[in-house]
Amino acid sequence: MPRPQSPRPGQSLAAAALLLPLLACAAPEPPAAAHPRAEEPGPLVIAHRGASGYVPEHTLAAYALAVLQGADYVEPDLVMTRDGQLVARHDNQLDLTTDVAARPEFADRRRTRNVDGVELTGWFSEDFSLAEIKTLRAIERIPAIRPGNARLDKSLEVPTLQEIIDLVKSLEKSQGRRIGLYLETKHPTHFQHLGLAMEEPLLEILRRNGYHGRHASVYIQSFEVENLKTLRRLSPLRLVQLFGSGQPYDQTVIGSALTYEQMATPAGLQAIAAYADGVGPDKGYVIPRDANGNLGSPTDFVPNAHAAGLKVHPYTFRAENNFLPLELRSSANPAEHGDLEAEIHAFLDAGVDGLFSDNPDIALRLRAQP
Repeated sequence: MPRPQSPRPGQSLAAAALLLPLLACAAPEPPAAAHPRAEEPGPLVIAHRGASGYVPEHTLAAYALAVLQGADYVEPDLVMTRDGQLVARHDNQLDLTTDVAARPEFADRRRTRNVDGVELTGWFSEDFSLAEIKTLRAIERIPAIRPGNARLDKSLEVPTLQEIIDLVKSLEKSQGRRIGLYLETKHPTHFQHLGLAMEEPLLEILRRNGYHGRHASVYIQSFEVENLKTLRRLSPLRLVQLFGSGQPYDQTVIGSALTYEQMATPAGLQAIAAYADGVGPDKGYVIPRDANGNLGSPTDFVPNAHAAGLKVHPYTFRAENNFLPLELRSSANPAEHGDLEAEIHAFLDAGVDGLFSDNPDIALRLRAQP
């Protein structure tokens, strides 16, 4: 049976806006039983920070829109509050995506912190209680590229992980399908050193909501290594090793020489398979760009990962010219949409098992094509 066409972003956003008040007023559900085993669609379409190409990232509206567009998984990045609560922000530096800098009552919280070896000045989640963070409002992280999103500035809250789970479970009922959580632990070593270790609080929330076992609709991902190894010791949930540049921060802290480049070798991927189920590489590990900024040829990363028994879910696929290979841009305007479908098609041809996109509707439309 052909897949129904994805709703247009405007229609979906309107539906999401109407749905959110009802979900907010819904009574909490009792803990759910573990999800039965089900075959996942493929390749997976993971809504990167929600449908963040259309709505400010890491908001309930972004996640709801992604689900209404048909995304298989929504991806919350998780940081810790001062009182040990998990909330969804891409970074613990709150002024990047909230209105905290404009809030005079929090002016004295501005400070300089070392986060993963980098000196940053701003407002940080670990200096705020959950109650204080709930008074903040989300703003668009890249307003010059996404001015439409910026029109929603200060209209949406910072959600907790529990609120996201409640949303997903409500939408599973209304959509009549399984919707997954693809969770990222942000700066786990940093939070551990502050006495705010993330692993056990995260697993406790998931257990409380019925997510346990290898067939639960959950992935947990991290750019660090020891964080994932700790999670593997504590839980059978599926884990994904993310790849960036340089060295995982936790490896720097413990004095290891391990780099992402070494981890991307056949031997490195085999080592990852001992504690993880998949890998989330930056797109350049799969298809690098040439000196002119155009797509090059696929590397052997995907076949080597598959040989190690690992799924491959690269990031991030975005529609704006600013993020696309040069030959797929529609104009010199960085905010205009280019040919994202062509980029996604190249990566599907390279054999990836899923992908992260700010525009899940475009990825789903391409997946539905025969």
